[in-house]
Amino acid sequence: MAAETDTLVRFIEVQKSYDGETLVVKNLNLDVARGEFLTMLGPSGSGKTTCLMMLAGFEPATHGEITLDGVPINNVPPHKRDIGMVFQNYALFPHMTVAENLAFPLQVRKIKKPEIESRVNRALDMVQLGGFGGRRPAQLSGGQQQRVAVARALVFDPALVLMDEPLGALDKQLREQMQYEIKHIHENLGVTVVYVTHDQSEALTMSNRVAVFNDGVIQQLASPDDLYERPENAFVAQFIGENNTLNGTVREIDGDICTVELDDGAMVEALKVNVNAVGDRSQMSLRPERVEVDPPEGKYPNVFEGKVEELIYLGDHIRTRASVCGHDDFIVKVPNAAGHVHLKEGEAVEFGWMMEDCRALNA
Repeated sequence: MAAETDTLVRFIEVQKSYDGETLVVKNLNLDVARGEFLTMLGPSGSGKTTCLMMLAGFEPATHGEITLDGVPINNVPPHKRDIGMVFQNYALFPHMTVAENLAFPLQVRKIKKPEIESRVNRALDMVQLGGFGGRRPAQLSGGQQQRVAVARALVFDPALVLMDEPLGALDKQLREQMQYEIKHIHENLGVTVVYVTHDQSEALTMSNRVAVFNDGVIQQLASPDDLYERPENAFVAQFIGENNTLNGTVREIDGDICTVELDDGAMVEALKVNVNAVGDRSQMSLRPERVEVDPPEGKYPNVFEGKVEELIYLGDHIRTRASVCGHDDFIVKVPNAAGHVHLKEGEAVEFGWMMEDCRALNA
């Protein structure tokens, strides 16, 4: 939890129900640090967008308190919260020029005209659209419109910027480019950003921390590398990145190591994460890039024979689908490096991995 003086946003025991019965957000406690880029990530219906809308003031909290810079804002209307907002559909005024769109939030705040002009020019330069002030939104590409929307959210120097699936309407290449641009703007300005997406690669690329939502509850709140390398439960392991899941029963526990008997009888050594006792069912998480094909003898505690079912060439790696330990959809990413293993579909090979890379989670 962030220190009191460093906390800009705080959700305290926040709940939200639309019908008075079902909670779409359940007892949310979350601190967002000043200058942080925090992403709320999760599938549709997980509660992430509802949290953003409560913070923006577009939805009231059913229970609990939301504070901004230490001040409760539950009863503060949206336009008085000093929050910038970027939507998926840009929400630009089509009848206004780009410069007029950016000037609008400044005019509402009664900023003087020379100051407005200066701030608009600065904001456009920030998103590399310095010469575009006289154009209308319809004369811009999707990526340019999104940059204008970002500039408009930043032009009045808000304490906080909220972004709701802002790149969802862009094609893949442009989306990836905009991820880096938004990340760099955040780094240069030090503004606090709360970002909502269902795209986990977006969350990993841009964020200082990610809150993974499911069923109205934060499943894990951590840095991108922590989420990927050290998922705390089966939902996070499945949702973040690609993952092999091996199901079995815990047969032995020795400190941080446990032995799990898979459903086909194979015994796997794994890192004990949140299984409690011998006899527990476990869902083990193993990343495809942590598996080695035909490893040197004695290198790994977990080595199993399997059959190569399918090979897909993806440039930097060969995506290999194999039958291993009773699973015929076991994925291995074989690096396309000098001297890499040349596999053939249908051949029998061995697959090995470290105990630490196989995380035993509650099923």
